[in-house]
Amino acid sequence: MSSAEPPVITESPARQAIASARRLVVKIGSSAITSLVGGLDVSRLDLLADAVEARVRAGTDVVVVSSGAVGAGLAPLGLTKRPTDLATKQAAASVGQLALAHAWGTSFARHGRTVGQVLLSADDFGRRESHRNAQRTLDRLRSLGAIPVVNENDTVATAEIRFGDNDRLAALVAHLVGADALVLLSDVDGLYDGDPRRNRSTLITEVRTRSDLDGVIAGTGGVLGTGGMASKLSAARLAADAGVPVLLAAASAADEALGAGLVGTAFAARPIRLSARRFWVRHAADSKGSIRLDAGAVAAVAKRRRSLLAAGITAVHGHYYAGDVVDINDPEGKLVARGIVAYDSTELATMLGQSTNELPPDMQRPVVHADDLVPV
Repeated sequence: MSSAEPPVITESPARQAIASARRLVVKIGSSAITSLVGGLDVSRLDLLADAVEARVRAGTDVVVVSSGAVGAGLAPLGLTKRPTDLATKQAAASVGQLALAHAWGTSFARHGRTVGQVLLSADDFGRRESHRNAQRTLDRLRSLGAIPVVNENDTVATAEIRFGDNDRLAALVAHLVGADALVLLSDVDGLYDGDPRRNRSTLITEVRTRSDLDGVIAGTGGVLGTGGMASKLSAARLAADAGVPVLLAAASAADEALGAGLVGTAFAARPIRLSARRFWVRHAADSKGSIRLDAGAVAAVAKRRRSLLAAGITAVHGHYYAGDVVDINDPEGKLVARGIVAYDSTELATMLGQSTNELPPDMQRPVVHADDLVPV
């Protein structure tokens, strides 16, 4: 952390919304509750459970998203560092998941509170039926007075579909349960405009628009986690996009973060919340392939929000069917939008670059209708 004079943090609309949220998701990072030497740190976990319980008793429904399964499994397996190969990570997670669930259950039991474990993978958010099942389970646990503790299903997740230390998972869960706010607790006390270990770096207390992040360089994860500031920034923007304000704070300041919220960095939510369908297309659905556009088509779909026509498409990648979600890329391959495609990839490959009146009548509808297209 920077040794510069800390800024004075005052109330703001985002912080007020977080402090008064009736439905809250609290994400706890691996480094906040585990260590390489001792595995789970029960004393720190107890303090976090105490802070969550206090917020629940104040009238807030809370869902906990907890990292730490892999970290909790290292010491019991005699491992001295976080593994890099998938099989060992999954083995550590299978051991650590039991310890983590038991620790949360024991900690909340001190308050007479029941805990329900919910394991999710990225694939669960990409499939609508799984998405709805997860939503029903979380809602029912809360209605029964239990604390849902959500974690990634590390024992089956692959490298391609991981969330990244559960930061993105927490943002998706916040949208899933219709949360009023998201609190990200880890070993960092907020977002800095530079390396927080340097004296010249300054804590950014409020992020109201994306321009507030200009020049900010975010780092990657530490020895126990896979997230880091880049992951937290991405998750905060994702949640804010869904209309959910976010607080990024240190786990050691959990009481204040879950109280008045006058710590860390607050991210304001976008004024108009994305509809569930558009959020699903943009953030949750699995992409089955991609479409590459010319510069004119990029301007039409990304800036003017027009439907995507075959004339502006230069290439098709992947194998997909009508109704699938696809990435829409610019000439350099950069993602500019996502959308629900109206044609199979094999059909689309025969339509490249053709104007609407050059196509057969049954192929004259837009490739992606404006209502099914979400710029990123």
